[in-house]
Amino acid sequence: MRQPTFSVCVFCGARTGADPAFVADARAVGTMLAQAQWRLVYGAGDIGIMGEVARAALAAGGDTMGVIPAHLMPVERGRNDLGSVVVTETMHERKKVMFANSDAIVVLPGGAGSLDEFFEVLTWRQLGLHAKPIYVLNTAGYWTPLADLIDHIIDNGFADPSLCDFFEMLPDVATLEARLHQMRG
Repeated sequence: MRQPTFSVCVFCGARTGADPAFVADARAVGTMLAQAQWRLVYGAGDIGIMGEVARAALAAGGDTMGVIPAHLMPVERGRNDLGSVVVTETMHERKKVMFANSDAIVVLPGGAGSLDEFFEVLTWRQLGLHAKPIYVLNTAGYWTPLADLIDHIIDNGFADPSLCDFFEMLPDVATLEARLHQMRG
């Protein structure tokens, strides 16, 4: 298999969520990545919108890399039919491997784990440890409260307004695709 020229890390939920738009956008992202011939790097599970992204990417002939801690293999039904699978010892190692093997980060709807992943890569960016773009797909307004929280943090003096320069909140998959194409040049 040829080495991918561009890889996108997708952080997202291990549940499907309450709004069918979450699943629809997850599938659209997986398909879009495959059609652009970009590799999906994700949590290797086959559940929730995480599984939806991967199934869509695979169905469209996309290259995939899954990264999963050994203790989550049975819980998240880790896939073994991906382009590559990395089994880690810890959640932190999982994030580190996903990040290291990606050129851009995309955050889809998710829970505490997705928030953890977002804030870790955002903090690394704020500290100057990387310059990779971070895109937050605001499906059905899901992440609007997150944007409000970040504004609240800035308004109360716990972060500089430049924090908002380190990620971009996007309204739909078409805009995400356009941003990824723009960053590729």
